[in-house]
Amino acid sequence: MRYIDDDGRIVWSASDLKAAAECEFAWLRAIDAKLGRLPAVDDPEDLTLARAGRLGTQHELRVLEEYRARFPGRVVEIPETRSSDAAALAAAVAATDAALADPDVAVVYQAAFATDEFVGFADFLVRDDDGSWIVQDTKLARRARVTALMQLAAYVDQLDRLGVPRSDRVQLLLGDGSVSEHAVRDLLPVFGLRRDRLRALIADRDVPAGAAGASLAWGDERGALRVVACGRCATCDLEVIAQRDLLLVAGMRPVQRDRLRAAGVVTIDALAAAREAPPRMSWDTFAGLRTQARLQLESPAGGVAPVASGVPVAVPTFEVVFPKALGALPRPSRGDLFFDFEGDPLYTEGAGANGVTNWGIDYLFGWVDLDEQYSALWAHSFAEEKAALEQFLDFVALRRQTHPDLHIYHYAPYEPSHLLAMAARHGVGEAAVDRLLAEGVFVDLYPIVRRALRVGSRSYSIKKLEPLYMGDEVRTSDVQRGDDSIVRYVEARTLQDAGDAASAQEIFDDLADYNRYDCVSTRRLRDWLVDRAREANLVPSREPDAGEVVYEPSHRAEALSRLAADAGDETAAEALRLGAAAIDYYPRESKTFWATHFLRLREPVSVWEDTRDVVVVDRDRCRVVTDWHLPEGARVHRRIVEIRGDLAPGTRLVEGQSPYAVYEVPAPFPIETSPRWIHAARTVKVVDVLDDGVVIEENAYQGFTWQELPVALTPQAPPMAGSQQAAIDEWADAVLAAGGDLPADPASDLLLRRPPRLAGGAALPRTGDDIDDIAAALVALQDSALSVQGPPGTGKTYVGSHVVARLVRERGFRVGVVAQSHNVVEHMLDRIVDAGVPKAQVAKAPKGPATGAESFTVIAKNGMAPYIAEQQAGFVVGGTAWDLTHAGRIGRRSLDLLVIDEAGQFSLASTIAVSMAASRVLLLGDPQQLPQVSQGTHPEPVDTSALGWVMDGASVIPPERGYFLAQTRRMRPEVAGPVSELSYAGRLAAHPDTSVRTLDGVASGVITVPMAHTRNATQSPEEAERVVELVRGLRGRAWNDGTGVRPLEDRDIIVVTPYNAQQVLVEEALAAAGFADAPVGTVDRFQGQEAAVVIVSLAASSGRDAPRGLEFLLLQNRINVAVSRAMHTAYVVYSTGLLDDLPRTPEGVARLSAFARLVGAA
Repeated sequence: MRYIDDDGRIVWSASDLKAAAECEFAWLRAIDAKLGRLPAVDDPEDLTLARAGRLGTQHELRVLEEYRARFPGRVVEIPETRSSDAAALAAAVAATDAALADPDVAVVYQAAFATDEFVGFADFLVRDDDGSWIVQDTKLARRARVTALMQLAAYVDQLDRLGVPRSDRVQLLLGDGSVSEHAVRDLLPVFGLRRDRLRALIADRDVPAGAAGASLAWGDERGALRVVACGRCATCDLEVIAQRDLLLVAGMRPVQRDRLRAAGVVTIDALAAAREAPPRMSWDTFAGLRTQARLQLESPAGGVAPVASGVPVAVPTFEVVFPKALGALPRPSRGDLFFDFEGDPLYTEGAGANGVTNWGIDYLFGWVDLDEQYSALWAHSFAEEKAALEQFLDFVALRRQTHPDLHIYHYAPYEPSHLLAMAARHGVGEAAVDRLLAEGVFVDLYPIVRRALRVGSRSYSIKKLEPLYMGDEVRTSDVQRGDDSIVRYVEARTLQDAGDAASAQEIFDDLADYNRYDCVSTRRLRDWLVDRAREANLVPSREPDAGEVVYEPSHRAEALSRLAADAGDETAAEALRLGAAAIDYYPRESKTFWATHFLRLREPVSVWEDTRDVVVVDRDRCRVVTDWHLPEGARVHRRIVEIRGDLAPGTRLVEGQSPYAVYEVPAPFPIETSPRWIHAARTVKVVDVLDDGVVIEENAYQGFTWQELPVALTPQAPPMAGSQQAAIDEWADAVLAAGGDLPADPASDLLLRRPPRLAGGAALPRTGDDIDDIAAALVALQDSALSVQGPPGTGKTYVGSHVVARLVRERGFRVGVVAQSHNVVEHMLDRIVDAGVPKAQVAKAPKGPATGAESFTVIAKNGMAPYIAEQQAGFVVGGTAWDLTHAGRIGRRSLDLLVIDEAGQFSLASTIAVSMAASRVLLLGDPQQLPQVSQGTHPEPVDTSALGWVMDGASVIPPERGYFLAQTRRMRPEVAGPVSELSYAGRLAAHPDTSVRTLDGVASGVITVPMAHTRNATQSPEEAERVVELVRGLRGRAWNDGTGVRPLEDRDIIVVTPYNAQQVLVEEALAAAGFADAPVGTVDRFQGQEAAVVIVSLAASSGRDAPRGLEFLLLQNRINVAVSRAMHTAYVVYSTGLLDDLPRTPEGVARLSAFARLVGAA
């Protein structure tokens, strides 16, 4: 950033986009400093950052050398220029313009751009094959960062300004040798928003006033501009301390600060004295923050103790606020170890044989035992790191033979995560590390401290806790920070390379002392915590909680992984890795659920209240509908309770679910609980779904009944894998028996992303008639899979049912239909019968009792095999994944075709399982709608939907892999067009018949309703009021749906919102205004439905306010489902503040760009 004094203007660069995104307050204060309004803030020198800068320059020069060798004489290097040198800058810009116009130039290095407001230098512009220019930037990072993408977009913007042809993609040349490529259309809209934001911020500073202008004051958000302060940088920290801001309080989140400030609590002192929680903050959260504030005020220097040689270190005040958390400490063992790494994240040895550059080394493995005897393993190269890893794991394995109950203690998750990464990098010890983690050998003390204690310190780093337990041994050495140790290590290596071994060894000895102290500190902290547990009458136990699941990788998975490692072809290797991950898919899902479930039983509700599918009960709004009674024919007493409360974002409640009702301990029923639990839980049944809760049915427990109400409802347990696991294992056994050669079957083709294999190697038929083409392709399909993508309103179910009907009637096909839910399967069966298959040839066991209204033949749960045996012609059977994988119901490969409906939500692992039932598989769905939801974390993306895997991130299925239903009969062209651009790469079109639909006086299309509101998270009264106004203006207008004209009714308008809280607010507002029949809900409720008008209310004021950020709020799948319900008009009601934030991830940038295009802000 430069201030041009002559004409009073600020000139910014691409780096200012980064600086402003990180902290607008600091960036604006820097402008004030340049204008002479206040002194500049001195940022302390960051030696690690300076070293990264030097390494980044070296990386850039290596790339330049590669281009010189690749394009001799065709690389133009613009001389390094200071932006403050006007003449030199003008010459660099002229040289850049000339190079871009020269057809013989292949690469421009340090291309210069300058306007009245902008100056920038692009690392590389590389001419593409079509003559356009690709913008490239070198970054030492190993993954793409959003700020780097904004820099690339800034240079693309300059090329567009000059009218220079440029590529539709940009590239980051990363430090590990990989290239991260991004579509320009995913970046430019957000760049435009950030550029406009920068302009607005600069305009607010009244630059022409110079030093006479007022500087930006702390806490002054400049009204609607809402200037954001990060609260962490050097500029902010000075103000936080000076103003005694709430950000002094450890653990204070920005949204919590906002809510406290809105209630008049603006300082740490005011919070410590506050008596009432502010609106929209739970009492537990408020009480925790207030305690933290009070303890910091009671501690010397607010809990930030100065550390200097010879100066006594002040001990912070502390309280044990949640003693049960100390129960997570294992019983001490004579074999316990206390472990710590020292590492250098910028160490590298250049590109390996595979062309990949590895970064980062853990150069010191250190630990102490109970006697504080210190051991160390040094590693000064990757080869030595591998050896140190093997030695450490061997040592632990041997020690566990003597002390099977030992644990390895550490503070924060660095150690186990780096052991995992190290094992994966070197290809040694992965199973050993996995086993140590699975068996709970590693114990992280940090989460125990955070849950159990409140300490009067701004930081909970172990160094800030040491005054509590290290006594006279509290460290006062020069090496205080991990960053310092890295710099010292690099210094020692430099001395070593220069031949000064003695000086290098002195530093290595200092670093070993530093590491030893860290290990001793961890040991003393453990003992101190054990003492606190004993004071609370808690006895540490090494036993896991009753019911906890320990996950063991299967031998099949390990065998497939070994075959993948030996596979010469990467595509085959990837497929084998996916197969290995699929084998343990269900155990991992189960482990993740139960680990989370039992953790909730140990933690306060406030810790997990924002978890999806959690309902925090508001007892004042609940009621017992029917008290305990013995229903006729029942053996257990039951009661019916209406549960209302706060639903976490993304929560989906469905009738028939069996969530857990969570009660406080002591439980009102005699259930066995762990000493560590503060909650007990029992399953209940959802019998009805309310807008802000559910009606549940509870059973008495061992004859006991009670009057208490639960404090929360938590997610139901995942179903047992059962026959699905057996089917996957059978498939894996066939692969193993073939030595890793994938069989010619549908599952293998899907994993390999092979195009559908048709008889004679024929291409997919393309006559223009979807039903004819898909039916013909399925007839010719040979032990393979075919995919059909059906966007909203394209008649996916109609096409699928007619294809199946034709194959059954004309070819005698034996067909299975499977999906995620009974309702989806039964809907498809209904349409198959409508398409002409006799009821006798279509069968399914219903989920509940038969109603007599079924269009298909109702069979018993175990009646599928007898039904199939009786069939003399083609038939259709529908069922769940458990039905289709049950060999006693459907024989392996006994069906001619398996239809997986809603395959955009059907996991790849489940697809492998059900595919064993048929020789052909038809995937029918749309990954651009609501995505597959997974509980666990998997090493390969087997939780991805099957259709999503086939499409490999594309918006539209590649033509060689299947069919795209390109014409919607729901949306008018004015709606279909924006939806097509949002989610279908412009390929989706409206059928001509849709244009017949009219709504008197209302324009068709996506109509944006921008609003200005602040500090709304999951509900916006302003937007609710606007929704009522829209409905009032719509109801009664003449609506022609193509079959006739009638007045528009409430039921013709649906309101979609991402949050249950906004749903309730809008419903109340509509009911009060007399529009109670207008349906309101989240996108999950309305998938598959349509209405004349859709109103989308996003509720959150900004990405900072949204509980799960812009990435969740603006997920294209959700926006697509919401808007595409509209037959005529879709209104999008949103806060303009949503466009002011810079997302944290490249995916978030793409989502915000798509939203900006949708609402016309791009």
